[in-house]
Amino acid sequence: TAPFVVVPGNAESIAELQAAANPGMRVLHGTGVEVNGLRVFGLGYGVPVTPFGSWSCDLSEEAAAEMLGACETVDILVLHSPPKGVADVTSGGQSVGSTAIYDAIERLQPRLALCGHIHDSWGQTGRIGETQVVNLGPRPNWFDL
Repeated sequence: TAPFVVVPGNAESIAELQAAANPGMRVLHGTGVEVNGLRVFGLGYGVPVTPFGSWSCDLSEEAAAEMLGACETVDILVLHSPPKGVADVTSGGQSVGSTAIYDAIERLQPRLALCGHIHDSWGQTGRIGETQVVNLGPRPNWFDL
């Protein structure tokens, strides 16, 4: 059985996701876990704060930077929000990714950074240094590590 690792999006809180999690599911938010010898660290929520109002679970850039600062080494970053400038463009042409996430990827250089959140950029990829960044979207994806 393959491990199942998730992060909260901006439509559910960490508490809601933990309450709904099946046994064996690892919910990551400012935390990490080792999976089959790979170090995985996760950060959820919308970063930076979204314009969606009180229903959206969001983090400021400062709060995200603090949580990502707890990660010292990682093979895979699992993120809800994309880094600034990579797979983060809305239908209006705006780059709305996170500078804190970009900085963490630049510092940590994981092998892979997975994100979502920006529906208009689903399937988009890019690089930050040696790190492949992928906005997953709703389709299955496979990666060789």
